[in-house]
Amino acid sequence: MEKKANETALQQQKAEITEYHIYKRLSDACEEGHNKKLLAKIADDELRHYHIWENISGKEIKHNRLKVFYFVWLARIFGLSFALKLMEGGEARAQEVYEKVAKVYPEVVQIQSEEEEHEHELIDILKDKRLAYVGAIVLGLNDALVELTGTLVGLSFAFSDNIVIGVTGFIMGIAAALSMASSGYLASQEGEENEDINPVTAAIYTGVAYLVTVILLVFPYFLLESVKQAMVLMLVITLLIIAAYNYYISVAKDVPFRKRFLSMALISLGVAAISFGIGFLAKAWLGVSI
Repeated sequence: MEKKANETALQQQKAEITEYHIYKRLSDACEEGHNKKLLAKIADDELRHYHIWENISGKEIKHNRLKVFYFVWLARIFGLSFALKLMEGGEARAQEVYEKVAKVYPEVVQIQSEEEEHEHELIDILKDKRLAYVGAIVLGLNDALVELTGTLVGLSFAFSDNIVIGVTGFIMGIAAALSMASSGYLASQEGEENEDINPVTAAIYTGVAYLVTVILLVFPYFLLESVKQAMVLMLVITLLIIAAYNYYISVAKDVPFRKRFLSMALISLGVAAISFGIGFLAKAWLGVSI
């Protein structure tokens, strides 16, 4: 029991010093204010926890540089809330470890208590301003997936030239992205009760989300020669985009992943199936072949 507890102590010691560096880097990146002070405080606590584990193990351990790099850049790209939520999941698993190790090393009880306190302190910080624009991103992303997936599947059965399909889809996508950006601007102006949302920023989020989705979906038609292979790859990319987006939202906002993923996937693939029928009929009845 003691040998296993000592091995666990070494693992937790490495985790504590790694989290110290993560919180320290995140604190340094924050502007002056409550979040900066709180992250600095938690970093100091993690360093103190490291030294408690060090007294238990009698060894000095270096932090995981790759993990620090990963979480710092995750926060920069996807927001502080998303990165901290993932770290919070690791803390939940650590609580089980503390309960077992505390039977051998009573001083671990203090660490467990302070880690639980960190979870409560982080609640306010997890309200990332970037999440206020999730609605704008959904507007662009969802519309692009539904409209362009259907359009490209329809064109794939109406036309036989991948370049024609790709260029047509791209031109339509750019026009639609500009249209959606303006719709996002007007929609955010209507929501005046939410002072956190800037109409121009909302429009940019909507337009960029739409345009990036367009580029990803038309890419297979410029990459492959076979229309069917390009269409299959486009549908796979559609599902990957839906999965990635819903994973982000499920972590950042604590909502179920599976239900949201299946809902978006069924809508996009359902429209694609209808478009398949329309494209097939257009080719069969109208004799369209390019």
